[in-house]
Amino acid sequence: MGSVTGPHPVPGFLGNVQLSEAGHIPFGLICHPNKEHLLYPLGCTVVIQELASKKQVFLHGHTNNVSCIVVSRSGRFVASGQVTFMGFKADIILWNFWNKELLVRLSLHKGKIEGLAFSPNELYLVSLGGQDDGSVVVWDIIKREAVCGSPASARSAGNTTIVECSGCRDEMFVTAGNGTIRVWELDLPNRKIRPTECQTGQLRRVITSLKIADDDNYFYAGTSSGDILKVNTNNKLMTEYGPKEKFSLGITALILLKMGDLIVGTGEGIVALCKGSNYKAMKRIQVQGGVTSLTCRGQGHQFFVGTNMCQMYRINYTAFKEELIAACHNEAVNDIVFPVGTSDLFATCSKNDIRVWHTPENRELLRIVIPNMTCYAIEFMKDGKSIISAWNDGKIRAFMPETGRLMYVINNAHSLGVTAIAATNDCKRIVSGGGEGQVRVWAIGEKTRKLEAVLKEHISTVSCIKLKKNDQECVTASLDGTCIIWDIVRSIRKQMILANTLFKCVCYHPEEYQLITSGTDRRIAYWEVFDGSAIRDLEGSLSGSINGMDITSDGAYFVTGGDDHLVKMWDYKEGTVTHVGVGHSGNITRLKICPGNKYIVSVSADGAILLWKYPDFP
Repeated sequence: MGSVTGPHPVPGFLGNVQLSEAGHIPFGLICHPNKEHLLYPLGCTVVIQELASKKQVFLHGHTNNVSCIVVSRSGRFVASGQVTFMGFKADIILWNFWNKELLVRLSLHKGKIEGLAFSPNELYLVSLGGQDDGSVVVWDIIKREAVCGSPASARSAGNTTIVECSGCRDEMFVTAGNGTIRVWELDLPNRKIRPTECQTGQLRRVITSLKIADDDNYFYAGTSSGDILKVNTNNKLMTEYGPKEKFSLGITALILLKMGDLIVGTGEGIVALCKGSNYKAMKRIQVQGGVTSLTCRGQGHQFFVGTNMCQMYRINYTAFKEELIAACHNEAVNDIVFPVGTSDLFATCSKNDIRVWHTPENRELLRIVIPNMTCYAIEFMKDGKSIISAWNDGKIRAFMPETGRLMYVINNAHSLGVTAIAATNDCKRIVSGGGEGQVRVWAIGEKTRKLEAVLKEHISTVSCIKLKKNDQECVTASLDGTCIIWDIVRSIRKQMILANTLFKCVCYHPEEYQLITSGTDRRIAYWEVFDGSAIRDLEGSLSGSINGMDITSDGAYFVTGGDDHLVKMWDYKEGTVTHVGVGHSGNITRLKICPGNKYIVSVSADGAILLWKYPDFP
């Protein structure tokens, strides 16, 4: 996955798959004209995925989140735009699709790139700046320079959010947005673009999607009110609009088919086939989440739907039935765990749900949904009979791993939400930590759940709990700047480790005579378990907190990840970085090395799950 660096030449730390897509980006999912690839943005990267093999390639180059993406008609060029900080220039990157290389960076707009469009013969790229920029610019693709620009909408109109190029003429394009539809003509000798406002009579609409007919005579605009306007390109007049029963939550995406029919995607998650001048819905299906993208494969016999719940569907035109082909978290992922002894499964948790994934096929096996609650931590019981989870409503919930059926709930386990959880090897006790700083030990019987001990020492959130193999001792890390080693049989404190940091993660060395910790001070510290004394202190990151760490079963290497978006692999004895993985675009929240050292899985605050190939050490 992307860049690989190391202190000495290393074979590399390559990710091979990403279980996520950025579903909230309008028109972000695109089927390539070769009918074999899908493209979509994810954070700062553009993902190119083969439909048949699900193999992925990543285009790295943006410095911030990608806001729009477009593919040229022949499929040769891909252009992507990004957001940036207020007052700074936002880049557009032009890529060559076939050899996946960055051709040129185009910088003029400020703040955000709202939309992009290629002209039909790939002579020009038209770009639209965001709300704080408000300009439309035409770029010459051959010369790689701007031809001309202009404010996108009249002062009396609202923001322009959409740009579409003509179906057959390079010199014409259409922009639309809040109360504005404009047809533009490029005058190349004078380097000017000239707009003409389209008249919609008494109708006042916010245009949310737009498609131009191949012969350029008409274009169709979907609105936030849930109706479709048909506008004549030649006399710039609206000729018809419909349907009478408007679509709920607006029309967010459109496909114009060769026969003149329209496929409509709505904010409510309806995908409908509309025919005739009254745009009546002939067929309709419901998908999960509001539709953000519709994209044709080939002539439209098959098309793909992307939703803001990060679901991807394939729909065949004739059967008009949806088939879910990809799904991922659409909120921050808080934890990742593997069951004991297998690398084929892992579980992740987020707001609303816990999901179990199958590693060889990179697909979701099970989804356990608890609406409007956030799961902070999960753990597989060692016997594999249950998944225990920590929730922000103060409950500990246990589920069956195959079916997701709820086995039991411990109510009021902690007063400010349960923030960390761990289970003993004999599966008879659970140790949990809460937002108020208490550590509690629960005895788990066949039918009973009993509170055995309350350990009150921490004065802030418990962020991580790790148990010794003998089930008699555990270590808890907290945001109050302490790590405490407890005797959980006698319920007393054995050692306390103090540091000027908010501890986010802690790991026992497999031989259990040393600990490693890290947190917001960006330092990785080694500690003696016996007396809590510091052994070594390393600079773990140049920017931002370290949020997750995991150590190999032999204790030779460990991995860390945090707010610098990098996955780093360390030699435990040397204290040096051996490999770095670049691929995340959000803060990494947790990461794990799978049993058997095949993969490293890291999860982040933007909802991404990345699988990395474990490096081959000589």
